Parts: sequence; structure tokens; C-alpha cells
Amino acid sequence: MQVIPQAAPAGPRANLAAVLERPRRIELRELAVPSPGERELLIQVRSVGVCGSDVHYYEEGRVGGFVVRSPLVLGHEAAGVVAGAGPHAGRIPPGTLVAIEPGVPCRACPQCRAGRYNLCPDVRFLATPPVDGAFTRYLAVPEDFCYPVPSSLTADAAALIEPLSVGIWACRRAGIGIGDRVLITGAGPVGLLAAFAARAAGGSPTVCDINPARLARARDLGLQHTANLREQDIAGLGRYDAFLECSGADGIAAAGLAALRPAGQAVLVGMSAGDDITLPLSLLQTRELTVTGSFRYANTYPAAIALAATGAVPLAGLVDAVFPLGRAADALQATRNDPALLKVVVHPEDVEK
Repeated sequence: MQVIPQAAPAGPRANLAAVLERPRRIELRELAVPSPGERELLIQVRSVGVCGSDVHYYEEGRVGGFVVRSPLVLGHEAAGVVAGAGPHAGRIPPGTLVAIEPGVPCRACPQCRAGRYNLCPDVRFLATPPVDGAFTRYLAVPEDFCYPVPSSLTADAAALIEPLSVGIWACRRAGIGIGDRVLITGAGPVGLLAAFAARAAGGSPTVCDINPARLARARDLGLQHTANLREQDIAGLGRYDAFLECSGADGIAAAGLAALRPAGQAVLVGMSAGDDITLPLSLLQTRELTVTGSFRYANTYPAAIALAATGAVPLAGLVDAVFPLGRAADALQATRNDPALLKVVVHPEDVEK
């Protein structure tokens, strides 16, 4: 992959950030420009995707057990340009557009040393309390968690390497391979990106939802096998080798499991409102089904960038709306106000347009 550095950015401007002061209250603040540590890069943030977790923090002040107890900068799907480097960093030239992996683990615990750094108990993840996120002009990021992207990718596409990584990890957890029939429930960004990842792995994905606009969007993007679950039951779709549950909707997991062939694989990706779900135990036993969870990702960014660079995943095509930093609150409510929107991004360089 050839990476062509862009023009190096000018010296740091005011580091404006959109700060969540309390639920449904965002204020624009000027923060200090961070000084990169020894092995860190100073990143001038160009694009940040709005994730469902950001919306929950904005509306409710919490996501599950993660509670906002003090002002917090949201946003973890991020890309930007290298603007400076610490004394022992500098492998990536100034001006290079990079995708930022938002979870930095301790690198020393048993999970990290086994390569499962997404399960590190001491991971610092952008926009997960109390760690500030990327709705800001500048971030200091460890250089090994910054990934150069080719010139064919825009900053918006580079920011979406993060949710694509979620889809890739779900497919890896399911062991999807050539010829596998894959059932995916949920036609939001993660569901669609998981479908593209499944197709790239050689599988044949079917995307299900109850929103006809989302399903039409999936077909427009090139995912031709869709099913409207308001009009047909999962049971009528046939048998599948793998099931990726990306909606978090109540009751959908059991229906998806029933559609699996013997020895099928199910991965629960979407987070539901409650912690408890009902699973059909006799079905799990008699078909020897495997059910597992999926938490973020590990070692996926190079594969995600390669898929996006080849055009196998049309990341830029998912972006429906772009907001300046000064309208971060509007960006966080955009999909609530217009459910047809698929992906919304914020440009921290722009205060208002």
C-alpha cells in the first residue's frame, strides 16, 4: 500500500472541543493543545463518526455500566493528519492521513500478551468515561495506534475504519469462510459493514431489518440479499452457517439461532437495552450451536484499511450528513430526527458552516 503524505498542517490553532457537560448539553470549549508523549503523535482531527454509544451518552449520560460523571468529549471513530511527534515517534511523516484506533491497552496483562488486547481490563478507550474522545481539533495518540491510509480514502472513510473493524472482528469470531451463508440482523452501519466483511471473507450475507429504507440502502450499496422482518419470518429464510446479531433488538437472537444449521456459529454484536436474553437451550444442545459475544476488535485495522482501499467496502458511501464541530449536538440527534440517515460525521476543523 502506497501512502502519499498530504501537505503538513500549519501550526496548532485553538484546540476547540465539543464537551458533554450533562445529558443533552454540549458546549464548545477551548482546551490546551496536547503535547505528544515520547512515542505519541499529535493528530489534527479531520473527521469523527457518530456512533450509537455517543448518542446514548448524550441522551442518557451512560452506556450500561459506563457512566459520565464529569464533562466528557465524545467521539471515538476518528481520522486525522499527523501534525507533530514526540521524541521517540516520527515513523509516520507529518501530513499523513491516519485512521486512529481508539482503544489503547496496557500491553502487559495476560489478555494483551495473548493478543486479545480488546479484553484488556485497563484499556483506555476514547469517549469512554473518564477518557475524552475525538470531538476536538487535536489529539495525542500512541504512534502504533495510528494507521496510515492510502490517498484513495477520504478522511470520512478513514474514520469509518473503526466500525468496519467491529464487523471484521464479528466475522472472525464466527469463522466465516468461502461459501458460508451468513444471516445478519440489523441494517445499521455495523450490520452493513459486517455484511461487507462477510462477503469479502467468501460468505454470502443476508441482511435483515424492519426498516425498509435501511434495506433499500443496503441494496443500493451492493448488498442484494435482504429481508424485511415485518413481512417475513426469519424461519422462512432457510438455514445458515453463521448468524451475526447486530441490532440488539429484543427476541431476535432466539429467532436467528433457530435459523442455524447444525454446528452453526452465532455472534452477538448488538447491545440490547437489558442484560438478560432468553436462549433456546435444547436447540443449542441438539444442534451443537456455538454462541459467543463480540467486544470491539483486535488486530483488525490493517485488514479494514486494505478492504476499503480496494473498494470492497464503500465506506464513503455510508456517510449521509456532515456537521461542523459547533453543531455536534445536532449531529448526535441527526439519526433520531431522520431515521433514514445511515452515518453522520463531524468535522472538528469546521466550527460552523
